[in-house]
Amino acid sequence: MYLVTGATGLIGRPLIETLLAEGAEVRAVTRDPHNAGLPAGVEAVAPEAIHTALKDVRGLFVHPRATKDSIEELLRLAASQGVEKVVVMSAINVDDDPDHQPSRFNGDRNTEVERTVTGSGLPWVAVRPGSFAMNTLGMWRGQLTLGDTVRGPYAGFAEAVIHERDVAEVIARALLDDSLVGRRIPITGPKALRLDQMVPIIGSVLGRPLLFQEVPAELAAQGMIRNGLDEGFVRALMARYQREMQRSATVTDEVEKVLGRPARTFATWVADHKGAWS
Repeated sequence: MYLVTGATGLIGRPLIETLLAEGAEVRAVTRDPHNAGLPAGVEAVAPEAIHTALKDVRGLFVHPRATKDSIEELLRLAASQGVEKVVVMSAINVDDDPDHQPSRFNGDRNTEVERTVTGSGLPWVAVRPGSFAMNTLGMWRGQLTLGDTVRGPYAGFAEAVIHERDVAEVIARALLDDSLVGRRIPITGPKALRLDQMVPIIGSVLGRPLLFQEVPAELAAQGMIRNGLDEGFVRALMARYQREMQRSATVTDEVEKVLGRPARTFATWVADHKGAWS
């Protein structure tokens, strides 16, 4: 039996599907078990039932957002119930200065959750994904409903964004394969792409002549803040773009090492989410 926290989110759903395809039994923690819409055969449980949910669980997946306020208690209960392994998802920048982690301004606590898991005394695996390809939807979909040009800062900023299914499949392998215990695994997409390269790739998949037009960072920041994004997050994001323009983007082959196949490309991710852009 495998227990998945954050079961209805971006990673939880494909993780559950992957585990089921491997023949595993799955129990899923969700705030609304009766309306979670999980696949047949998955046992949905509410967070307040976590003590009994951990019974007979071999592997536990810890989602940092879902567990950040209860991680110590969750691990204590897991140990008391004889859970054999904990797999935690954090982020590829988890060891960076907290001020250099923009997601912290949105409430993420990847560093604290991972450190709590790795210091718990339970066997563990830490999966550290880079930026999700899904983030491009939040950044650019609104602009692309109005025209064929994306306006943003730092056109030359590059990163190897990752498909959420690759993340989920690596986590599933970490749960199922004991040879990965004790490893911190940084995973990325297969190739670093500049922002002004990513937008035309979206256009190629959608059949539209899309372009990226660079605008000053301060102008872009003010627009993001006016659209409701937290100012601290926006400032940290702009600082990250500026800082990382000066160094090569991180690209790893850990997805291929773990899964035996290359990571999915950004074009594949866009094709998999083609309908979301309209």
